[in-house]
Amino acid sequence: MKTALITGASRGIGAAIAKGFAESGYMVAGTYCRSITEMEAMEKTCGILPIWADLADTPSLPLVAEKVRKLLGHVDVLVNNAACSYTDLFQCISQEQIRQMYAVNLTAVVELSRLFLPDMLSRHQGCIINISSMWGETGASCEVDYSVTKGAVLALTRALAKEVGPSGIRVNAVSPGTIATDMNGHLSKETLEVLAEETPLGRLGRPEDVADTVLYLASEKASYITGQDIGVNGGFFC
Repeated sequence: MKTALITGASRGIGAAIAKGFAESGYMVAGTYCRSITEMEAMEKTCGILPIWADLADTPSLPLVAEKVRKLLGHVDVLVNNAACSYTDLFQCISQEQIRQMYAVNLTAVVELSRLFLPDMLSRHQGCIINISSMWGETGASCEVDYSVTKGAVLALTRALAKEVGPSGIRVNAVSPGTIATDMNGHLSKETLEVLAEETPLGRLGRPEDVADTVLYLASEKASYITGQDIGVNGGFFC
């Protein structure tokens, strides 16, 4: 049985990705931090193995990897999905918010990839999929640090894909647009309606739209795709 680890699997895009892999026959583990009720429900309904982790605590990441190996044995597919976002003027973001965004959105992605890569290299197979953002592609006012972290994830994706491709490992990214999740819950109904109207396909994205793309990239149908960034944004940025 193939295995998959999805970070930030308890809600939104992460939950849709975890469920998609479980439905496709994978043994799935998912990290969570605060949403224990949602994670326990997913364990009961989908068989997803919950792993508590504070991805902002960088020194604890090797322990997280150890827990994953005990549950899964090895990781065929690593989906670096967990992220946090704060919206404010560049000079007004607090130091703690800055620390959290860089630790969760970038450092955890880098270090978890580094921790699981040796197993993939020894087996000459594996797939890493990083969830970035269209703001990592083009940048967003009042989300500067978030944009920086997501842009850096795209650079990591391209560089690592070149390095590990000869060993049979593929690394890709998916950059969602505005998706109807809790992360965008701070936006007003009117703002969301405007964003939907400005999107060429005329609607906001669903978590399943992103999950379907991730599942495709992890499949054999995408066996000749690596180092790519797939935009799932309804044409909002293209």
